[in-house]
Amino acid sequence: MAKLKYGIIGHPVQHSLSPAMQNAAFKACSIDAEYETFDVEPGALEEFLADMSRNFSGLNVTVPNKIKTKVYLEQHGTLDENARRLGAINTIKVLEGGALCGYNTDGPGFYRSLVEDLKFEPEGKSVFILGAGGASTAVVMYLGNGPKTIYVSDVDETKLRDLKEHYKKYYDDRKIVIVKGGIKDALDKSDLLVNATPVGMKDGDPSPVGKDLLHSGLRVYDLVYNRPATQLVKDANAIKLHAVTGLGMLLYQGAIAFEIWTGRKAPVDVMKKALKDAIRNTH
Repeated sequence: MAKLKYGIIGHPVQHSLSPAMQNAAFKACSIDAEYETFDVEPGALEEFLADMSRNFSGLNVTVPNKIKTKVYLEQHGTLDENARRLGAINTIKVLEGGALCGYNTDGPGFYRSLVEDLKFEPEGKSVFILGAGGASTAVVMYLGNGPKTIYVSDVDETKLRDLKEHYKKYYDDRKIVIVKGGIKDALDKSDLLVNATPVGMKDGDPSPVGKDLLHSGLRVYDLVYNRPATQLVKDANAIKLHAVTGLGMLLYQGAIAFEIWTGRKAPVDVMKKALKDAIRNTH
């Protein structure tokens, strides 16, 4: 039997940590499979997906292809409810007969990490999210009506408006509050701060939030995962706040994808070690 083929498509994608995590999982479960990166520009995406069922058993999808993949699968495949609600695809499974089904494991991956790594239950709490792009949308839409209030801030007013409109289709939009200008008042009322911007990914990046704005009792979740600690996490830890990077979200979204593809329980501890080793080797 031929080796099963999996991978991740994005542009650029060579920096992805997913191959280390998924290949370790396949090995631990004695599954004859390999997982690689494939640089696919948005203009080449449809042709790549049209051939997917002949070449792959499953794929992950990362920026900038998540939304366009959803649009393609609405016409040429199926979506699970999460993918429809979260507005983007990050996992595809090839079903029997070659049909494609799209999933979004980012939202549930974030939620599991929030509860397990940050020990935070968002129901009835106030959440402040910095950024209104794709990562933010997955977080906001998965949290749904659970929090008391979801504050969202971004310099791009179009993204803010689009996010609110999408939220409105599924939930009570009085729960989502767009923050324009200064963030201090909204942050003061919040129990959780989520950084959903790319600030923190590069060496020397400052924190996206001034240290003086962090307050006692605030939990901090930085979706940036490609380094052991971002400046935001360091600032929060320095004043004894509980803060984590997005490594847990990356881990759990990958574990959920593995389970969708294989029907087997993901070896989470093995995957976590592989991720930590991969990050250590790049710094």
